[in-house]
Amino acid sequence: MGKLLVLYSSRDGQTKKVIAAMAEEFAGYEVDMVDLHTLPRKNLSKYDKVLLGASIRYGHFHHSVYSFIHAHSEQLEVADAGFFCVCLTARKPEKADPRNNAYVKKFLAKSPWRPKSIGVFAGALKYSEYNWWQTRIIQLIMKLTGGSTDTSRDLEFTDWDNVKDFARKFIGSKA
Repeated sequence: MGKLLVLYSSRDGQTKKVIAAMAEEFAGYEVDMVDLHTLPRKNLSKYDKVLLGASIRYGHFHHSVYSFIHAHSEQLEVADAGFFCVCLTARKPEKADPRNNAYVKKFLAKSPWRPKSIGVFAGALKYSEYNWWQTRIIQLIMKLTGGSTDTSRDLEFTDWDNVKDFARKFIGSKA
């Protein structure tokens, strides 16, 4: 049985939900899940594969994503490692392609690590869980990007088939 390390940064739970959907494809692997917000130190050589997933909030990844990458960049470069991000812009098909996604481009410009696999998945609008201030900021962002500003319901944009396809390809790939 192989060993898989899954590191994640999730603010509202959608990234963890994406990982849960991917887990169905991780048969044959012993999976260790680690929250990047705990600022972990890991020996990546103990794992056959490493997957790092992070969400975007107000245009940025959580600082812990870059902290981990900078602390482990040499290990990540030699590991069979992949990356995915969860963002609302990916609700538009052209923005769900890593080559066209501004957040992936920004990530690659800021990160010393070049993942072997990269995925982008649309997230969710959870208006029912946001406070007044968060709701207004997100409504403004949605208005600017042509998204829903209707706070009466939550919306999930994640394409679960794409999530599972990425996981299958990641597990099947070799560095």
